[in-house]
Amino acid sequence: MSRSSAWWHRLGLAELHRRGAELELLHRALGFATLALVTLAPLLIVVAAADPLGHGGFALWLVDGMDLSGRSARALSHVFTPPRKVISTTSAWSVALLALFGLSFASSVQNGYARIWKPSAGPWHRLYRQVVWLVVLMAYVYTQVQTRSVLGGAPRISLSLTVGILFFWWSAHFLLAGQVRWRHLLPGALATMAGLVGLRWFSYLVFTPLLITNAVSYGPMGTILVVESWLVGVGFVVFGGALVGRLLCERFGYTEEPPEDDSGSDQGPPAVPSSRGTV
Repeated sequence: MSRSSAWWHRLGLAELHRRGAELELLHRALGFATLALVTLAPLLIVVAAADPLGHGGFALWLVDGMDLSGRSARALSHVFTPPRKVISTTSAWSVALLALFGLSFASSVQNGYARIWKPSAGPWHRLYRQVVWLVVLMAYVYTQVQTRSVLGGAPRISLSLTVGILFFWWSAHFLLAGQVRWRHLLPGALATMAGLVGLRWFSYLVFTPLLITNAVSYGPMGTILVVESWLVGVGFVVFGGALVGRLLCERFGYTEEPPEDDSGSDQGPPAVPSSRGTV
């Protein structure tokens, strides 16, 4: 075995690659991006149109998340900024369909976490968890936008990182009905936020110039294709970060334990098997 191959296995990268293939990580990221674009984007556009402060909603969140500025930011805002009459022209049937598709998006995230942590069949799949998570996600995304007008520089970066870690930490715990202990989920939340920071840097280097050229060459469709590519990256980081967290737990002594006795909770028995020695 060559030295590079030995390091590949010693660092756990071979195991990470194997489990990523088993999870169908790229396929899940593609599904995440598609559902996010066709469900989360319209929902947030409606919310943004109803915002009395008019801070830009989904378009501004994309600009901030992709670290865009200048012409690239204007090209994206031109496509995703809601029309003034979006509220008056949105029917109850349209909102119901968006909510239904939004639950499909929440379900895909929940199933991804379940494939990674393998909880027992139990209360984690209940519909209300998807509804609550989707509402909290929209609130998280939208409040991230609002901080642009209040904070800047290091304070805003610190706040965004802290809130992001707390959101992804809570997400896995809530969607899995508490079947995985909080301390085992923290490495995944940290890895997810680290990946999103890296994706933001990559976006600044790659997607900023790409948005301008695609907007000129292909119009709004070119802009949407770039956004879809970025959302694939987000999905890859969300599921990949959770998978990295699972492997770190195994490497540094994760053992199967019964959950704390929490009377009245809907926690089920622990179902995450001990995997010592797999990495």
